[in-house]
Amino acid sequence: MAAMTTVPSYTPSLWVRVCHALPRLDLTMQMKDNIFVPDSWEYQQTLLVLSSLSAIALVISLLVVLSFLIHYCCCHRGDRSEGSEEEEEDEDASTGHGYSGKKGRGICCVTWVAVASVTLCCVAIGVGFYGNSEANDGMYQLTSSLLTANYSLASIDLLIADTISGLQLSVSGPLTSMEELFTGSKPFLASTRNCRRLSENVINLLSSISLARSSVDAGLGNDSISGGSSIIPLTPVPPSVAPTVVPTGGLMPSPFSPGWAANTLMVNEDYRWLSYVLLLLLDLIVCLFILLGLAKQARWLLILMTVLAWLALFLSWGSLGLETATVVALSDFCSDPNTFVVNSTHFNTGTSSDVLDYYLTCSRRMNSPFQQLLTQSQRALSNIHTHLSSLDRNALTQFPKAERSLREVQQILNSTEGNFHQLVALLNCRGLNKDYIDSLKGLCYDGMEGLLYLSLYSFLSALAFTAILCSLPGAWRSFPSESEEYEDSDSESEDPFTSHQDSKRFLQWQPWL
Repeated sequence: MAAMTTVPSYTPSLWVRVCHALPRLDLTMQMKDNIFVPDSWEYQQTLLVLSSLSAIALVISLLVVLSFLIHYCCCHRGDRSEGSEEEEEDEDASTGHGYSGKKGRGICCVTWVAVASVTLCCVAIGVGFYGNSEANDGMYQLTSSLLTANYSLASIDLLIADTISGLQLSVSGPLTSMEELFTGSKPFLASTRNCRRLSENVINLLSSISLARSSVDAGLGNDSISGGSSIIPLTPVPPSVAPTVVPTGGLMPSPFSPGWAANTLMVNEDYRWLSYVLLLLLDLIVCLFILLGLAKQARWLLILMTVLAWLALFLSWGSLGLETATVVALSDFCSDPNTFVVNSTHFNTGTSSDVLDYYLTCSRRMNSPFQQLLTQSQRALSNIHTHLSSLDRNALTQFPKAERSLREVQQILNSTEGNFHQLVALLNCRGLNKDYIDSLKGLCYDGMEGLLYLSLYSFLSALAFTAILCSLPGAWRSFPSESEEYEDSDSESEDPFTSHQDSKRFLQWQPWL
């Protein structure tokens, strides 16, 4: 069993631990590890074996139903003569209306078994609606957290891009003009060139800060970074307009995008929720019309509902197999999510393990992998501000034409410092780690609970429909046929004694005649 690790403010729930502890067998019936490796064929075999349990249960249900059908179709044929004699004796002892004796007791027993099965099915439907709602709430919390994380990452990229573009504008525009103006003054020219060099250094440092890069060299110096490096944005668009189309290069974009994942999950969740609602409504309609058919003794309606009950039986066992595999796989992921995220190629492509570990754990003992880069950038911006202040005090009296360019550089520097402070706050692990923990809670708490309730619904509904299919044939065989009802009505109308007694009783209650 894989060692369970936890993240701050998140611990695997009891149901996650129980499902994670289930033994795993492959197709050759050999024990396997329960480490979550969805791309591994061995791991997929263990899920197939667990799903096949519902197929075995379906076969058992079919055998039980077929045995009852054989009992009704074959064994009752030899009892028809005895049943007819008993019916004649019961009719002689009764008033001539309805059924009594053993036949009446048989009809009552079969009817109550069908009613109890329908009641169990209705309970299962209620559990299913609750589980479907819980699973939907969990997926909603997961997608909301992913969209929030996507917005934070997009904000980081936008701040970096805006800061770099501003510094590049200052280097190519006002600083170049100031160098031309200060050509005759070496001290002022040196200060201006220092501002240019420091601005280019900040540009290179900020270009290296990207969660999509493979690594961030902590020992970057001023000469170790090539100028003009471009940014590779992790989330190029805001979360509200994040793409929902699967990239043509594969099932998942590289690097991983939370916005893409959130939109994909929302689309799939909508289809899943609607599918379960339709399945629950089908079960509810079948149960209600079975009760109506028993009350009205409508044989054709019960036959139609029997056909739909067969469909519902197959769907119940099939959904149970899918839910079992999903619950077990989800428990394996939720027992140790950090290990899977760090080791998965979908998540660590273009991102160092140190960066992932920093944002996943957010431990106080760990330093930010961007701390040295941010410190160097802050020092460079402070030095630029010092040089500009010196030029403002000393150079403007001798070169008044440089005032406009100097003010533009100061304005860009103020904007850059504001963006830089926001960038430092966003690069802190607390915000992204909170989104990560919220997504885990939504998936592993509410989502897991919802799937367990849906599994219980599928199991109870499968048992209920098995009992319904066993009892309905006996129920509709006990109903009187149309010919029997017609003969009973004819016999009642042709009975002279019954007609005379009815007319006499009618006359006694009519004193005015």
